[in-house]
Amino acid sequence: MSDFLNFLNTADHETLKKVTGISNTLAENIIAARPIDSADDLLLVHGVGKNLLARMQSYAEAQVEPSESSAMIQVTEEAPPAPIEKSQPAQESPVEKKPSFWSRLGQAFLTFIRALFRLIALIIIIGGIGVAIYFGMIFINENLITPIQRNAVQVHQLETEVADLRTQLDETNARIGVVEATIESQTASMAKLEEMQAALEVEISNQNNSVMIALKREVMLTRSIETIARARLFLSQSNFGLAHDDVQAARDILAELLIDAPAYQVDALTQIIMRLDFALSNLPAFPVIAVDDVDIAWQLLMMGLPESAADVPATFTPTPLPFPTFTPTPEAPPTIAPTATP
Repeated sequence: MSDFLNFLNTADHETLKKVTGISNTLAENIIAARPIDSADDLLLVHGVGKNLLARMQSYAEAQVEPSESSAMIQVTEEAPPAPIEKSQPAQESPVEKKPSFWSRLGQAFLTFIRALFRLIALIIIIGGIGVAIYFGMIFINENLITPIQRNAVQVHQLETEVADLRTQLDETNARIGVVEATIESQTASMAKLEEMQAALEVEISNQNNSVMIALKREVMLTRSIETIARARLFLSQSNFGLAHDDVQAARDILAELLIDAPAYQVDALTQIIMRLDFALSNLPAFPVIAVDDVDIAWQLLMMGLPESAADVPATFTPTPLPFPTFTPTPEAPPTIAPTATP
């Protein structure tokens, strides 16, 4: 241990650096920590661990052992020099024969043949690589690039179709919004008309006035028109159940008007009620047929009932108006011949 402490306290900067793991900074730290009284003091130096301490101790012991072993080697007497034998004169080496012209020509020909075969082999290899690249590019083009381009075109077409469908959907939603708004407004108008009719009925019960009665008939007629108009909107939405209810409600209002209607209005009201009965018989099973009857009844009401006997038309054959947003495709209906009961 004293030899190791001596090494730690006397070794210079370069000697310490010879130990594996000791850098310039660590060697300076060890020199600055002198005098070192024990191995534990060395462990206090920043950067020195137990492994490095063991390596330094091994290095110090290795430095001490060669000096001790060299001191213990005994000097042996030198052996006498060996006698020098007289060297015999070297025998002359035989003169090598130079190859003949034909042998050199044959060797050159063989070298040329080898170079030619190597060139042919190189050309074959390069040609094979070129053919492989050519057919490989054709294969890649047919099986990878072309399908990708075709798919890209199809994707573009699909995107265009989707954009068109979105536009149509937006337009349809806008039309649906308009129809729903119209239905709401007509529902509110019908509620007001019902309130007016109820108020008029109260007034008529209190005071039987012909003006009030005429006004009540006009309100009922307007209610029937609004109800049929809302039924047409329900048909355009393929809401056949609600359309059936509105047609029935309009038919009941007109039937009530028919009871006290003047003679010159009976025929017109009967035709309208007959059309509504046709529509009721075809709803909801055959909406395509019912649409025409509802539309004719609505046109007859919009034309107005006759005000006098002179206003009664001789004949009247209205044509149904088209429903722009209604395109149902039901099965072919059987032949129906309903009978209207006024």
